[in-house]
Parts: sequence; C-alpha cells; structure tokens
Amino acid sequence: MYFSIVCFFFPPVLGSAVSFVFNGGGLWSILLIAFRKRRFNTDPAMMMLTIAIYAYCAANLVASIVNNAIARDASHLIPLVTFLFFPISYSTWSITRKTTLVRIIVLSSMAACFVALFLAVFQQYWLGKRAEGGAGNAIVFAEVLCLGVMVCVAGALSGIERGRMALVFAALGGTIAIIYSQTRIIWLALLIAGIAVLLINQQKLRGRNAVRLLLLLLAVGAVVAAVGFQTISGRVEFLRSDWDALATHGDHTTPLGLRAALWDIGLKAFHEMPLFGHGVGATQTLIKQGFQDQFGMDAGFSHFHNGFLTALVQAGILGAVALAAIFVVAARNAALVLRNSTDPIERFGATMIVILLITYLTAGMTGILIGHDILDSVLMVFLVSGTYLASGRQAPLAKDRALSPATEKQILPPTMEEQALPSAIQ
Repeated sequence: MYFSIVCFFFPPVLGSAVSFVFNGGGLWSILLIAFRKRRFNTDPAMMMLTIAIYAYCAANLVASIVNNAIARDASHLIPLVTFLFFPISYSTWSITRKTTLVRIIVLSSMAACFVALFLAVFQQYWLGKRAEGGAGNAIVFAEVLCLGVMVCVAGALSGIERGRMALVFAALGGTIAIIYSQTRIIWLALLIAGIAVLLINQQKLRGRNAVRLLLLLLAVGAVVAAVGFQTISGRVEFLRSDWDALATHGDHTTPLGLRAALWDIGLKAFHEMPLFGHGVGATQTLIKQGFQDQFGMDAGFSHFHNGFLTALVQAGILGAVALAAIFVVAARNAALVLRNSTDPIERFGATMIVILLITYLTAGMTGILIGHDILDSVLMVFLVSGTYLASGRQAPLAKDRALSPATEKQILPPTMEEQALPSAIQ
C-alpha cells in the first residue's frame, strides 16, 4: 500500500524519487519470488505486454551487438532494467485488493495535483521560471501531472470515489500547474485525454448529470482562462513566430526550428542503418555531428524530439516496431475491457491505460517518449496497475494458498469499498 502511494504521488512532486522506488521495488520483488513469498503471476494480458516490452529491450541489445558497441552502449542499456521489472512488479503488485489499489491511485493522484499546484505557483511567481515541480524538467513535470489530473477526472466521473468535488478541485489545480509549465504539447494531450475520459463515461452523463457537467466545464474553463490566458496566448504567439522564422528565413535556432533540424538529422541517420539502427549510445554523437555538418551549428541533444524517430535511429525498424507493439497491445487490452465489461474497477483500469497512451503518444510526437528515468518508471507504474485492475486477477500470498476457499473467505472478509461496489468482486 505504501509502495503504491509513493509511486503515484512522487512523479510530479519529487521527480526521480519514483525511479528509485519503482526499481527498488522490482529488486525486492525478485527476492520475494525467489524465496517463494510471492508467486509469478501469469495473467494473459500481462504476458502479452511482457513479450512486447522484452522484444523492445532485445532490439536495443541486438542493435548494440550489430554495431559492435556493447562497451559504448552499456551505460545506456542499463536503464532498460526498468522495463524488465514489468512482470516481476506486476506479480507483487497484484496481491493488492483491487478496491484498495483504486482508492490509493485516486487519492494519491489528488494529493499530487494539489502539491504540484503549490510548487508551480511558487516557481512561477517567486522564482520567475517555468513550473517544473520536483521533476527538474517542465515537460516531464507536465506529462506526469497530466496523468494525475486525468486520474482525478476519471475517478470523479466514474463515481468510484466519493469525494467528487475534491477531485474536481485537484484536477483544476493540476491543470493550472500544467499551464504554468508552458508545455504546449501537454495542453493538447490534456484536451484529448479529457475528451476520451468523457466518452468512456458517457453513459453516466445524461439528464441532470449532463447539465451539471456542462456547468462545471464552463466554470473550469472560466477559471483556466482567467488564470492562464497570458501564459497560453504568449506561448501560442511564440509558436507562430517560430513558424514564421522557420518557413520564411529557414531559422533553426528557435525551439521549433531545432526540432525540425533534429527530425531531418534523425531521418538521415535512420536511412543509414534502417534495420538494426546505430545503437542507443550513438544518439548524442549523431545529433552533434548532424548539426555541424547539415546546419553549421554547435548543438547537442539526447534524443530526436520524436519518440519513434529516436527508436528508429537507435534500434532500427525492429526497435520501432517493438516499441509500437507495447502501445498496441496495451490499447487492445483496454479496448477489450471497455467493450465487454461493466465492472467499474475494470473500466477504471482500462481508462488509466487509455490516459497513459494518449498522454505519452501525444507528448512523444515532439519530445521524449521513453528513455527518461521518470517517464520510464511512470510508464511501468501505469501499465502494471492499469493492466492488473482491468484484466488481472488478485494473486494470493504464499500463506493464503494453504487455506481452503471457505476458510479464506472467513479470514478475508470483503472491505467496505467492495460492499459499495458489488460488481467489482463478482
């Protein structure tokens, strides 16, 4: 329970601390499974995702072997361990009662939104800089906070948590913090994800609920416009001026121009090694050399500001296909649940996956998709918990396996949350 709390509270508030927690939990889970205090969970949905995730890791390893660059790439391959922990962490996390885990996710996300708002206001008005929370990077802060905001919205709309107005205020506060981060692509992700959550819960938004929702949206929109108009209009104007500079003068020194240059460099690098790629450790060298040769500039970046282009350069077509497979399998798992299940907890888990996919894929169009410690850990946290809630089964503890069903039922009575949601325990 405490592990789950920090995994959903830490990302926007304490940033990289979530990486230490998640990876530490993965290592501890290996010991628990090795000493048979936990058992390896083989839920079909989880196993399909594991195959896709491990295929991506294998593609990166093959790219380094083909390029005879294991020594050069070793430090860049180590972070892939976070992905390898996926089935291990799932096996331990799935001992948690689903009703308990849902409440932890919603309340921890709500708390994270409130604290993130405080940090954003402090950084915006007292320090005079873009809000970056505890993540140390405005884009990463906005991306992980977008997930928290949408979890609050999903919790309020689904009725799975009672404190709806508290969740609404938390989502509003998180949205304001995202505006102060000045991360335009996450503004788009927030809008798309919000529409998706509304569509998922549309059956509950009829009659009086629809009128209340409309009034609430108007109120929220008015607050956001009042607080963030200057920031939003300023960032939109910057985008317009960057576009004019690039289109009219070929200026690649602006944020938009740098991205265009990176995409051009990345496509050329991909064409040189299309099947296996250059290896994960070659990216910075390729970018620096590309800027010098193609644009006469001295600039360096750690990725190509497009997630799939970065995968194509680093691990070739094999790596990009494997990366896409992770998101395709996750989307398929969520779609099946949303189509076939009426269980509120299962649908909430599927909604988490939808929120994750929209946020990451939208942000990954112009930024980093994976390859950042916070984003990698949060990706695993949401995939593990969302897949378990949507499609998994609760794994018993080792001592519980020795109990008969009747005895286990007496010892483990249903919680109050389960009584409130009878369909969740059918």
